[in-house]
Amino acid sequence: MKTAEIPVVIPCGGKGTRIREASDRLPKPMIEVGGRPIIWHIMKIYHHYGFRRFVLPLGYKGWEIKNYFLRYREKTGDLRLGLADGSVEVLNASPSEDWELTLVETGLETGTAGRLSMVRRHLDADHFMLTYGDGVADIDLAALTDAHDRNGKLVTVTAVHPVSRFGELGTDGDDVTSFMEKPEIDAGRINGGFFMFRSGFLDYVDDRSGMLETGPLPEAVDDGEMGLYPHNGFWRSMDTFREWKELNEMWDTGDAPWKIWNDGAAR
Repeated sequence: MKTAEIPVVIPCGGKGTRIREASDRLPKPMIEVGGRPIIWHIMKIYHHYGFRRFVLPLGYKGWEIKNYFLRYREKTGDLRLGLADGSVEVLNASPSEDWELTLVETGLETGTAGRLSMVRRHLDADHFMLTYGDGVADIDLAALTDAHDRNGKLVTVTAVHPVSRFGELGTDGDDVTSFMEKPEIDAGRINGGFFMFRSGFLDYVDDRSGMLETGPLPEAVDDGEMGLYPHNGFWRSMDTFREWKELNEMWDTGDAPWKIWNDGAAR
């Protein structure tokens, strides 16, 4: 499988109600971490492994996403402006991201299954990837691809250890012996996104309007068509204002484990 030919679907239609401090102004995938939208970080993770074709199903404030990428060179490059004649010249006009984006309006209230069904015509390869527009990880996408190839299933889901929303105390009687802020929970795993699908899975989503997680994915499990790729490294979902702040703090201090790319494109 040539990763440059495999589409990557990143649903971008949700309202991000649990992070309303920022999502009142912007769709959740456009909320910035380190001065760039979180969706940019996700796309950079994929691009590091050679993926370059992105399909973005839009909904809530979709124009903000369109506008960002329509003006990408101007937003990320240096400009020379001629104030007398209104001319604009982008001085470094070749971004390192050779991405192909397909941005599809899929409605304000559409569920993730419905959004995937509505972009089916753009998924023209035997496989496609899908992940959520708010989660980052230092995931090895090459290893995920190999696992998917070996298991022969229609779906491979990345399974991660959940992160506690609360600090964990180690105790001995009345004494505190350890303190961990938001530790990983060893018991069990959760859906971490970063799915890989064979195109046959799309038959599960035809004419569906609900959520992937409550219809098509459980049905694939019932049919024995879901494999698992365990990811034991860093993973975070930006669900809350607190988590948004934590991701920004990681980036600002140079301790952002999901930044696996090294092309110097982050300005």
